Amino acid sequence: MKLQHGLGGLEGLESFPLVFDKRVFAQDWEKRIFGIHTAMMGLSSSLRESVAGYDLDAVPTTFHTTWTWAHLRSGAEAMHPFEYFKYRYYEKWLGGITAYLIEQGYLTEAELDAATSRFRGEPAAPLPERDDPAVDDQVLDYLRRGDSPRRGPAEPAFAVGDEVVVRNPPATDHTRLPGYLRGHRGRVQRVFEGNYSYFVSTGGDGLGEPMPVYVVRFEPQELWGEETERNAGPLYAELYQVYLSEAKGSR
Repeated sequence: MKLQHGLGGLEGLESFPLVFDKRVFAQDWEKRIFGIHTAMMGLSSSLRESVAGYDLDAVPTTFHTTWTWAHLRSGAEAMHPFEYFKYRYYEKWLGGITAYLIEQGYLTEAELDAATSRFRGEPAAPLPERDDPAVDDQVLDYLRRGDSPRRGPAEPAFAVGDEVVVRNPPATDHTRLPGYLRGHRGRVQRVFEGNYSYFVSTGGDGLGEPMPVYVVRFEPQELWGEETERNAGPLYAELYQVYLSEAKGSR
């Protein structure tokens, strides 16, 4: 597992400085990156299956592929670990979005290099603009109504009260499994209604197709052992079914 995946409980990170900047956007350009991501989410082809019933065919946009939080996360976390720790939060977003747009053919590396060279030479040069109310309306509608990864009914393998063990799947470019939970026992506290998609396949990690999701309770002693703090409370984690297996001897 790469270091940038699930850092909770990991020791030896003292050399990385902590920045307690409470501003949502530390620099103005970060607002634009957030806006680009939001617009891509609001035009994503995944919304064709949304329970909200968006009519994307009525939106005059050339953006025709799927972009979700899963794509943003997997794109940013595919970076080399040392590169990941070097960049600021929205710089990682920029890297993931840029790689996606090039991969999907929305722009080329040559076009990106040309634009980079231009704005380095003319930092005050005007940015491209496009006035299309129908696109704006769709993105605003998405911001108001949102979307859900829920996709159809589920047949969960576990029930509330079942004891489970967290699997240790192969390392991939991206995961939603915190590293400190691997191999530990917990008890199912809640079973969410329906199946939930993750929109992207993580390969050996197992995510991709819709599946049940659970809230699993872990006792602090189980996770931290002798380092458990006095009066520590339990930890609750939302986990996809593919990350869980039945605890031997629990039934």
